Parts: sequence; structure tokens; C-alpha cells
Amino acid sequence: MNALPLKTRCREIRESDLEGIADLLTRGFFGRPRDYWTAGLRRQAVRDVPDGYPRFGYMLESEGMPIGVLLLLYTAQAHSGETAIRCNLSSWYVEPAFRNYAPMLTKIAQRHKHVTYFNISPATWTWPIIETQGFSAYCRGLFFSVPLFARRHRMTVEIVSADTRSIEDLADDEAALLVRHARYGCLSLVCRTGDGRAFPFVLLAMRIRRGWIAPPAMQLVYCRDMSEFVACAGAIGRLLLRRGKVSVLVDSNGRVPGLVGLYTEKRGRKYFRGPHRPRLGDLADTELVLYGP
Repeated sequence: MNALPLKTRCREIRESDLEGIADLLTRGFFGRPRDYWTAGLRRQAVRDVPDGYPRFGYMLESEGMPIGVLLLLYTAQAHSGETAIRCNLSSWYVEPAFRNYAPMLTKIAQRHKHVTYFNISPATWTWPIIETQGFSAYCRGLFFSVPLFARRHRMTVEIVSADTRSIEDLADDEAALLVRHARYGCLSLVCRTGDGRAFPFVLLAMRIRRGWIAPPAMQLVYCRDMSEFVACAGAIGRLLLRRGKVSVLVDSNGRVPGLVGLYTEKRGRKYFRGPHRPRLGDLADTELVLYGP
């Protein structure tokens, strides 16, 4: 902190800063309208955050104006019977004239040794830089699955709405996750088998962006385990077809046995640093959901 000029400082983002932060992010990310940022920041303003951690992240400030930002999304999760803290390192931008102070911003934001930090949307050109910072890739690509062609099992698929109060055969925290994500605009589903088992899923509709034209597709945001998605893919595929969707993008390190589709490593790489390796098939409460694809 002492290395910064007298009227430049790094500090936690407050709610009163959000208008200026939205302006800064709009300048920094070409193609993202200001409404994209204000909608996401509003969601961050009201979501649950573990005690003692910043709600929005950190900013660089000079002469009372924001000149750098790193958004953070903290979440508490159960891990091996204990509560683990993870943090999605989201949108990072520093005005060109102040780029030499950017490392201080990232250092302060990633200072907790017990927190698992992860980045789910690194630009291709930043991959070597991220790796030199001690991050490891836990997901190397995407599998474009066509679930309609998966093996079909006898089951029903239930859509969870934003005003659902309880979900039979699911734990309260898992039911809350499905409802919360339905409120974010995701498609929350429960697949049920004849023997009373229930399998929760969250999917999010993808958009055409940055010149990338994809078929009508969804992104798998949440499942307990990839094997459960494979088992339920046929039933989910039939429901998606009725909604005009044919493909589900799945985080993967190779082809997914039991699914028909195409694997690529040109997109989808994700990194982490910390005590707990993130699980494939769990992008719940990340920037993808709060801000959108």
C-alpha cells in the first residue's frame, strides 16, 4: 500500500462505488453494455457472502475516482464435513495509465492461503501468465454434448421455478441452490427415477458472442457428479429439444463416456489455486450465473 502515490490507494469496493465501477468495467470490456454490469452488481449486492470477506471485491482509486477493479465472488461450501471458502476471481481491469499498480490489486485480492481461488473465464493470451502465478488448470476444455442421443432411462424431469418453496427428496441446501439459480434465469431441473431417487441440475442458455457461433446450446452449471448427468442426459435432451435447444456444453478434460458430442480445448480452460481442486460440473454462484455468458 505504501508504494502507491499519495492520492492513489487500493481498497474494498463499497456499494456507493458501484456506479463508478460499472462505468469502469464498461470501458474495460468491449462489447459488454453497461446494463450487463449493473445487473450483475445488483445481484452481488444482495447475495449471501461468508462473514469477513468482501461482497464485491477490490478497487484502485486515484483522486477519488476508480481506476482499477477486480470483482470477487466468495462462497462457503461443505467439503469433507467442513466449511470451505472458495472465490471466483471475476472481471479484472485497470486503466492503462495505472497498469503498473495492477499486481498490487491482484496480490491483495488473493492473499488468503485457506481460500481456493479459481478463474473460469481466462482469455487465451493470459493462460501463461496465470500459470506463472501458481494457478493450475483443473478444466482444459469443453465437451459439446448432444444429450438427446444419450442412452435413455425411465425417468421424469421436473422444472424448478423461482417461487418453488420445497423440493421433495432433496436436501434443503440443494433445493435452495436450484431455486436461487432459477431466480437468476437458469433452467433448474430435477430428474426422478421410478425408485424415488432425485438428481438436481442447473443449466444456462448460452449466447452468441465474440464471433463465436454455437448451435442452440445450454451450459451445464451444476450437477452432483458428471455420471449423474450422463445417466439423465437422454431425458434432459428431450426436454431441451422442446425448448429449441440441442446441445449442452460440459466442462471436461476429454471426451465424456456415455455422451455423444465433440471435445475441444480451444475454449473452456479454467484455473485454480488453493487447498481444494474445483469439481467439474459445478459453476454454481459464479460470474457465469450472476453476470451471464
